Amino acid sequence: MTKLSKEEVEKTFQNVIELLEGMINDRSVPRNIKRVAQRAITELNTSTESIGVIASNVMYNIDDLSQDPNIPFAARTTIYRIISLLERVKD
Repeated sequence: MTKLSKEEVEKTFQNVIELLEGMINDRSVPRNIKRVAQRAITELNTSTESIGVIASNVMYNIDDLSQDPNIPFAARTTIYRIISLLERVKD
């Protein structure tokens, strides 16, 4: 797999942020899941780490959500989509 360009990484992060914001605005998503989504958005926007570390941190936090029994099916699908997008990001 080839390394993504800086523009592709920025676009990927922006897509992930949009998906997370959609989860935050969804009334069927529990508050604890919205809090994790908000922390992930903050990490994507303000982290001083390398892009690979940022992607890994967000994937780790988001993957924990997929195990939550209270998460709606649509939000779980969104989580898998986010993980799929972030798996492409490497240092």
